Amino acid sequence: MADLITIDDPDDPRLRDYTGLTDVELRRRREPAEGLFIAEGEKVIRRAKDAGYEMRSMLLSAKWVDVMRDVIDELPAPVYAVSPDLAERVTGYHVHRGALASMQRKPLPTAEEILATSRRVAVMEAVNDHTNIGAIFRSAAALGMDAVLLSPDCADPLYRRSVKVSMGAVFSVPYARLESWPKSLATVREAGFRLLALTPDEKASAINEVAPHQLDRVALMLGAEGDGLSRQALVAADEWVRIPMAHGVDSLNVGAAAAVAFYAVATGRPA
Repeated sequence: MADLITIDDPDDPRLRDYTGLTDVELRRRREPAEGLFIAEGEKVIRRAKDAGYEMRSMLLSAKWVDVMRDVIDELPAPVYAVSPDLAERVTGYHVHRGALASMQRKPLPTAEEILATSRRVAVMEAVNDHTNIGAIFRSAAALGMDAVLLSPDCADPLYRRSVKVSMGAVFSVPYARLESWPKSLATVREAGFRLLALTPDEKASAINEVAPHQLDRVALMLGAEGDGLSRQALVAADEWVRIPMAHGVDSLNVGAAAAVAFYAVATGRPA
């Protein structure tokens, strides 16, 4: 059973995992280096626990203690009960959901391990917006993609904002980082995948005409918001595909485009 500890000092060193959560650059450096990530809200905390992530501690406002009692009773990690005001002073923002947990990261699998057990893979290049990362993972989980591969410069799927937007889907979709870009795309192709680059370029084929659901193994490549896939990534692809547009719209944001394309890749329905 976890220890329930009431804390009234925002400088208490036991709260260090939760300090400065709004400082994106600080957290991007600290969390991977220290092997932790922050889960926010009851549902996300429960999903992280159910996915096998070890809990380091929880930070709860008083009214959430009873809500999380079953989790508290199951786990040995300390639980810090604080006032909403103190939680805001520690984290840097008003913790609307009243519950945070510091979780221990797991070692990531290699790209080769991911590819060996997958048929439908999303490959992201330089997607560094945490909201987009979370939205793409949520769509990947919901629409039947098997895994996600990230270029070295993609944002961290376990950053608090990514986890929150994905509603914990980052815990259910396996992912790995490619070691180099675009050189590591050769590893994807060697594993038997056809590389489809999603782009609004008019030279690309309509994704429904390509019928990616009929291919044995598909890797759908997605670029960052605005810039899209780099020239090097496009050159490395086996084929360019696009989502047909209407009413003069030239493209969708990457989160929406990913959802539409995943649906076509995993189900075979028209895009």
